[in-house]
Amino acid sequence: MGRIFGTDGVRGLANRDLTAELAVDLAVAAAHVLGEVGAFADQRPTAVVARDPRASGEFLEAAVVAGLASAGVDVHRLGVVPTPGAAYLTSHLAADMGVMISASHNAMPDNGIKFLARGGLKLDDDIERLIEDRLEEPWDRPVGADVGRIGDSHAGVAAYVKHLVESTPGRLDGLTIVLDCANGAAHRVGPEVFEQLGATVVTIHAEPDGLNINANCGSTHLDDLQKAVVEHGADAGFAFDGDADRCLAVDQTGAVVDGDHILAILALAGRDAGRLVDDTVVATVMSNLGFVQALTAEGITVIQTAVGDRYVLEAMRAGGFTMGGEQSGHVIMADFATTGDGVLTAAHLAARMQQTGSTLSALASVMRRLPQVLVNVPDVDKSRADTDPVLQGEVAIATSRLGDSGRVLLRQSGTEPLVRVMVEAATHEEATSVAQHLAEVVRTTLAR
Repeated sequence: MGRIFGTDGVRGLANRDLTAELAVDLAVAAAHVLGEVGAFADQRPTAVVARDPRASGEFLEAAVVAGLASAGVDVHRLGVVPTPGAAYLTSHLAADMGVMISASHNAMPDNGIKFLARGGLKLDDDIERLIEDRLEEPWDRPVGADVGRIGDSHAGVAAYVKHLVESTPGRLDGLTIVLDCANGAAHRVGPEVFEQLGATVVTIHAEPDGLNINANCGSTHLDDLQKAVVEHGADAGFAFDGDADRCLAVDQTGAVVDGDHILAILALAGRDAGRLVDDTVVATVMSNLGFVQALTAEGITVIQTAVGDRYVLEAMRAGGFTMGGEQSGHVIMADFATTGDGVLTAAHLAARMQQTGSTLSALASVMRRLPQVLVNVPDVDKSRADTDPVLQGEVAIATSRLGDSGRVLLRQSGTEPLVRVMVEAATHEEATSVAQHLAEVVRTTLAR
């Protein structure tokens, strides 16, 4: 079938690209591959399966569960749980594998299937390729007592909430917090965690009906959260995406606090608590230069990777680092989670406010975001973006001109004949001028 796994599982239009038949096949192939590479340790395997609230998750959950059970895997259904909750419970319940059915921040018609290894870790690329190679192959089906059994794990959500509460460094009494749950997987977990920590909680977009997930709400649409924070006189607001693996924030004035600011705040908190290994944070090349400058000034090293949380995770594991994240609000705190966790991130931000007695706006002022301009140049030969001598010469000139106060980044689209030109500079005018010039160079030198 070719390559169907992306950077975050298999994703597409539910019942068109991602069908029940494909879901069954993926589950069977995953069970076979993980069994053959020794992940099940020659014992009867168990799996946990969770989903976000979107309507298509209901039939996809049934298909995944059926596929696993037919391959001899015992299944614990968790129901609607955030992606980081599924990862935590894969480890907590000592399951041999986990499955999360979600398309994260995508619109409701999409859905996705993500597999987790023992311990709640994402599968390696080579394992995903083996699963792809095994799709639709004939296989010997177990019968009788060898087929998998299916049950519901009703205590799963409570165990995950308990983990989040116990992972937060201090109570939140006296804080008023607005939570935008994106009509998604955190609609129960988010409010429960903050209430147990003692905060006064105002919730918005916490009534999923299967169709309204991410609909003009959550981390991709912050207008309602900004208004609610101001209207309620709240200390801060936090917005999750559909599967709650990311979080963006709004300070007490209604201003947005993005993933770079969040990561900077939590990096300093980790350093002060002695939990920031080697005083190092892992981020991506899309992190604002102001983020790098601010942490460097604080004596913290920033390692930058390709865009995507899996690359951040790879660098964190390779170096044994405890904190990393993306501008999108995908923050990974390895002391407490194996993946980004929006509710955990929000709780730690609120705890930092409480510990320091500072407002969120004051904490965010640790970094000044440099103006950033992004120009997409379509219909070009993106394969030559890194090698064309004329283009690279112009990039070198622009980089020299910007000096330490800016930078240039060219990125090839992974799915389209398109090159993204990103420029940061001391002023918006300068960033715009340089970006537009380089975009024109890309357009002419890489013309197809």
